[in-house]
Amino acid sequence: MTVPLTPPPPPHDDSPHQVRQDPPPAGAPGTDLYEQDGPGMKTEIREAAVITVATALGGVLLGLLWWWLAPHVPLVGDEAGGNWVVYFKDSEGEQAVGVDGTFTLLGLAFGAVSAAAVFLLRRRGGVPLVVALGLGGLLGSLLAWRLGVWLGPESDVLAHARAVGDGVTFPAPLKLSAKGALLAWPLGGLLAHLGLTAAFGPRDPEAPYPQQP
Repeated sequence: MTVPLTPPPPPHDDSPHQVRQDPPPAGAPGTDLYEQDGPGMKTEIREAAVITVATALGGVLLGLLWWWLAPHVPLVGDEAGGNWVVYFKDSEGEQAVGVDGTFTLLGLAFGAVSAAAVFLLRRRGGVPLVVALGLGGLLGSLLAWRLGVWLGPESDVLAHARAVGDGVTFPAPLKLSAKGALLAWPLGGLLAHLGLTAAFGPRDPEAPYPQQP
């Protein structure tokens, strides 16, 4: 008669030296998804609001620089029989293109600077911060455009021509002919932030290799 061989049950250690770990509570550090990936959605939204306002206020500086650096378009007034006619002094001049080009280059520079500032503030990035960077850049461009027009020469060219006299050269109003230049700041900021995040942003930890039995 044979007795079936069965493996003995695993030993049960009831010694007082055995260390037992209970599962961490739900609110313990390290168990929250936001604590692992970032400071939390509420904090990100609050930071995004601050970045939007701060970036938009930078449009004041952009408007001042545009008003100061943009070339002047010369106009000439001519009084013929009591009727005033205003025309370009140099019909083939490129000053009008230079006005738009100056705004575009300044917008790209401001986009790069604002993107670098946001990246230094939050290296992890996040969707709210990226949206704030683009929205703030667009609002800043609009503010700079309107401020530059307001600070520039008088918009009523006929009144300006009468004021300076017949045949006297005077600057044309500062205006933005290519409205697409308003997107230079937000697009430049988003591209610069994307490049900084890709080059210097934190990397995701690599998955551990499976342990061999």
